[in-house]
Amino acid sequence: MAVFTSCITSSLQPYLPSTENPWNETRVRHAFRRIGYDANKSMITNALAVSPSVLIDQLVNESLNVSDWPEPTWANFTDDDYTNLGLDFDEQTQANHGEVYRALVEQMAGETGLKARLILFWSNHFVTRLEEYYTSNHLYEYYKTIETHALGNFQNFVSDIGKTSAMLVFLNGLENTSFSPNENYARELYELFTLGVDNGYNQQDIEETSKALTGYNHRQNWTYPIYFDNSTFNTTDKTIFEQTGNWNYDDVVTILFQEKSPLIAQFICKKLYKYFVSATINEDVVTEMATLFVQDFNIANILRTLFKSQHFFDSKTIGIQIKSPYDMTISYLKITGFSLQDEFKEAIVWINGLIGQSLFDPVDVAGWQGDRDWINSSTLSGRWEILQWTIWHTWNNYNEELRTFAIESSNNSNDPYLISKSIIDRFMPVELFSTEDYQVATDIFKHNVPTNYYEDQLWNLQWDSAPYQVALLLLHLIKIPEFQLK
Repeated sequence: MAVFTSCITSSLQPYLPSTENPWNETRVRHAFRRIGYDANKSMITNALAVSPSVLIDQLVNESLNVSDWPEPTWANFTDDDYTNLGLDFDEQTQANHGEVYRALVEQMAGETGLKARLILFWSNHFVTRLEEYYTSNHLYEYYKTIETHALGNFQNFVSDIGKTSAMLVFLNGLENTSFSPNENYARELYELFTLGVDNGYNQQDIEETSKALTGYNHRQNWTYPIYFDNSTFNTTDKTIFEQTGNWNYDDVVTILFQEKSPLIAQFICKKLYKYFVSATINEDVVTEMATLFVQDFNIANILRTLFKSQHFFDSKTIGIQIKSPYDMTISYLKITGFSLQDEFKEAIVWINGLIGQSLFDPVDVAGWQGDRDWINSSTLSGRWEILQWTIWHTWNNYNEELRTFAIESSNNSNDPYLISKSIIDRFMPVELFSTEDYQVATDIFKHNVPTNYYEDQLWNLQWDSAPYQVALLLLHLIKIPEFQLK
């Protein structure tokens, strides 16, 4: 298997702007695209007025302080509650799922988006599949656990996520009893959640751990929460990482972090690096991160350090990741600020599922691998079709917003080249390769307006044709390859 070496050689030391590495719109947009889901023009302007360190503190602190999603009325409902209220179980369950989806999408579209980005990241790390447990009370408990710990202490996160009913169903903890052990969660706890494949544990550790994780087997029926049942707990001594005792679930997590902290820190920092920086890992930087992370396992602290670093703002990190479906759709809406009818807001979740990213339903237990896996001939054409539909939706329902967007982007210029370039640059991580690329876009934007109207400066953005011209430009730019990058 080919091994790729990172060409990003800068360190985890704080980024200080210089003549060679200026604090400019390109780097500001980079920060917003990676930490959240892009930014509108006022957010960019405000960010340029402060230092990189101050901006990162603002983004992290806002996410730490954002209010959690309020508990819905149905958070603890079982099938009996729906029956007593005269509600159809399946119909109401689907509606409840929709509420969770909307809550997450609204967070993505918020000012920073970091909390939402991490909810998506952790749901792709501590993987479950909604179709396997289905009930909305299980989904809410799982979502709430991730939301609570997304920027918190990773050890506490590991402890709590494994006791959620969603996880107990998905990885067979519900079936793991003293009479009939099931090793599935024990294996994935080490392999996928904390250590990595074959890294610091063996088959005996898995077998002994599975015994310690027994007992979470009691529930009235499949719509009820799962509780610990001492009668199904294995009370024999277990030896885990050479530590022997009558260990239970909480003991497993304690021993794991006591004995394997450096390995855990390295594994998690590598995943965070891949998610926020590059699919090609810089092992030196990851090791620097792990050295800090192992001290307290505070997720917000290690991300704050990474986001402030020379490495994060290195020019070689900009525009090297492929957008996920949610990156593409949410960032488009955030940059443009275009209005959407309610049915399209509802459809965003369904649409992104069609092109490869269904919320709370990753492809397998290892989750979406991201980057190049997001793009193939089918999903690429799907991406184009979705945004084409969105552009025509705006043209048909809110066409004056197209004019407003062009005026805002270009400071009301009447130069078609400047207008085209200013709009394109708002969507691209870096400038296009050549002036010829911008000229092609400009020619499309000019449409069928006579050339002399531009030459004599008779045309401007107040013309009746301007909104349609902007729509044509948007239809062109979404097919520029760099549009798929962040």
